[in-house]
Amino acid sequence: MALKAQPLNCTLKRDGDSSTDAMLNLLRKDFERCGVKVAETIRIAAHNVLPGVTSDEGEGDDWPDIREKILAADILILGGPIWMGQPSSVTKRVLERLDAFLDETDDEGRMPSYGKVAVCAVVGNEDGAHHTSAEVFQALNDVGFTIPAVAACYWVGEAMGSTDFKDLKKTPEKVAKTSAMVADNAAHLAGLLKAKPFPGHEEDQ
Repeated sequence: MALKAQPLNCTLKRDGDSSTDAMLNLLRKDFERCGVKVAETIRIAAHNVLPGVTSDEGEGDDWPDIREKILAADILILGGPIWMGQPSSVTKRVLERLDAFLDETDDEGRMPSYGKVAVCAVVGNEDGAHHTSAEVFQALNDVGFTIPAVAACYWVGEAMGSTDFKDLKKTPEKVAKTSAMVADNAAHLAGLLKAKPFPGHEEDQ
């Protein structure tokens, strides 16, 4: 069965080169090697994603269209930078909007994200990759996504350094191997869940 992935770039930059894009491009190649069709990356900061915890916050909100693309995919690739040791504010905005899934269950209690796999990509010039991925994974799991083994691909440079991931002349071997493993595991799990979805639980009458 054909699988599709949707990357989201949660950089703070509305346009221009982004280290998050560089990491997402690395993952793109590995997912495509696994036979997964990877959609065009959505840069959240370039859209008007309003604050809130519903799927549509009204006039001018770009989130409904982004939400539709997320739900059309089998795999969500959520990428973003570390800021002050935490996920970026843009990443948190995405997670807050996904919170709407908690109130959008089907007749058997399953959120729209049930059966969908999520991985993350993290870049930064400071410590915090593990903390950032932990926050992201907890939130994604809360709203129904399934997290595979080895689901985070990250790179952190020297603390307060000037070299960014996008500036590297060659991808570090460990990062390349991790990217391949993230794609392999996510594609494998997404295929299993697509073939045999999670069971629901009917409410007591």
